[in-house]
Amino acid sequence: MRHPHTHPRWPWKTFTLVATGTTVITVVAAPATRAAAHAGAHVPAHAAVSSAAHAAVHGSAVTGWLRRHAAPLAGIDPAAPLTDLAALRPMLGDASVVGLGESTHGAAEETRLKHRTLRYLVEELGFRSIAWEEDWTVGLEVDDYLRTGKGDVNTLVRKMARTWRTREVADVLGWLRAYNATHDEQVRFVGVECFATGPRAYDAVTRYVAETAPGRKAELARHMRKIRPDTADMGAYVQWYYGVKDKKPYIRHARQAYELVRKVPHDDGDRAYELALQHARQIVSFYEYFDQKNVYQYRDARAAENLRWWRDRTGDRIAYWAASPHTAKAAGVTVHAPGGPPLRFDGAGSLLRRWYGRKYRSIGFTFTRGTLAGADGRPARVPAPPRDWADAPFGAVRHAQYAVDLQASRAPDAVRAWLRTPAKMRCVAAYDPAEPEGHYMSGSSPAGWFDVIVHRQEISPPHPIA
Repeated sequence: MRHPHTHPRWPWKTFTLVATGTTVITVVAAPATRAAAHAGAHVPAHAAVSSAAHAAVHGSAVTGWLRRHAAPLAGIDPAAPLTDLAALRPMLGDASVVGLGESTHGAAEETRLKHRTLRYLVEELGFRSIAWEEDWTVGLEVDDYLRTGKGDVNTLVRKMARTWRTREVADVLGWLRAYNATHDEQVRFVGVECFATGPRAYDAVTRYVAETAPGRKAELARHMRKIRPDTADMGAYVQWYYGVKDKKPYIRHARQAYELVRKVPHDDGDRAYELALQHARQIVSFYEYFDQKNVYQYRDARAAENLRWWRDRTGDRIAYWAASPHTAKAAGVTVHAPGGPPLRFDGAGSLLRRWYGRKYRSIGFTFTRGTLAGADGRPARVPAPPRDWADAPFGAVRHAQYAVDLQASRAPDAVRAWLRTPAKMRCVAAYDPAEPEGHYMSGSSPAGWFDVIVHRQEISPPHPIA
């Protein structure tokens, strides 16, 4: 089926921008979604605290405790020795999955610190997979590059979501490729998102059925004619599909294709079958995703399931690279941004914590102040967070960057209150300098969201790859 890729008009101001291919995708909820998210975004009674009460615990006890327990990090150069990061080993324990959550996608220094941390996880702790806040099919291309070196890293980064199209991310992928080129144990890459499942997944399913169940090939083809994207520009395809009023026929064909694959005769442990079924599952997830009342709830549930599937398949210890609302270990995170109602959902990290317990550790990368690109693309100065925000005390530590363990069992009462008291914490999507206090997440506390904080005092925008 061929469709014109028209661009719908949105009746609200959008603030979360992602892209694939050459077309920007506006990843937002439908009007009913926004209403549902807004209605459900209340703060529980136990979480409601006054600004004055929360600020009261930000005194000398908290700042003094942070200064005593902060482990200074030597710098942000990803290629520098990793000796200083040895402080992370006891903080992470025997974790099999570690979330690397960033408070904004727009800080070069946070990306470089995450790059250094990833190096430590790979080189010192034996992690062998990285799950990324990126589409499944784009992830397949990244994994191909990391294993074979074929292609150009800058070209590859341009295929990723617009968020990741930076020199700093290209450096991460370049290092991973260099590591694989000199080590027998390869580091793998998996995109855990479903928001832009491209033709590669459809073609893989078609090949599998043709090879293993040729008698079902024509039946599958009837479904694929209805749902396989007719363009490699998934941005354009998403914009078109988002505007389709009745998505049920597409969802039905996707589910029927999945069921066809599921019923293909196979042996237990047949890895080709398992992979084909995963491709089919991603196709279903793509079509269902844009028909949800809470797209973020659905998206993060699928991301967590995809990560778990990958871990079951590989047995690898995994680093999970994403924004902090996705990696935070507490359920019920609420994201606030100027121009839109709050968005409340259970992040992937909360499911990973539920499934893996303390085998899942959550690291939050945060900053005090600096410069971000505003929504108009121009540099905008970001002040320190307000005094009553949970991350405000991090700026009182006299290190340019440091790590601190939030799993404190023997801390003063004021510190334990700060660690466990629900409060706002900085979370920036598209920065609006007119409302510097309008960008935050709520619903839990520092220790509720994170096991470890890696903090940077001053940040600046990343370097874009055109």
